[in-house]
Amino acid sequence: MKFKSQYKQNQLIENITVNHLVVGVDIAQETHVARAVNFRGIALGNPLEFSNDEVGFLAFDRWIRDLLASYKLNKMMVGMEPTGHY
Repeated sequence: MKFKSQYKQNQLIENITVNHLVVGVDIAQETHVARAVNFRGIALGNPLEFSNDEVGFLAFDRWIRDLLASYKLNKMMVGMEPTGHY
């Protein structure tokens, strides 16, 4: 039986629960943008633009922790799409 990537994608989606904060990051060379949604895909909070340095990643970490606390969530999943040479 051939493995289909859709099966793997479905398995990953089934792992997302009501306790998850799902964060998507659009990566770029200097400034990244992150958005957060709940398990249903409803946007939570405001998008975050953060720089590609230690200060930016600390801001990203703080943003995630604030959202987890604000929406009383205790799990998170962060995803970013690999693009080109980044």
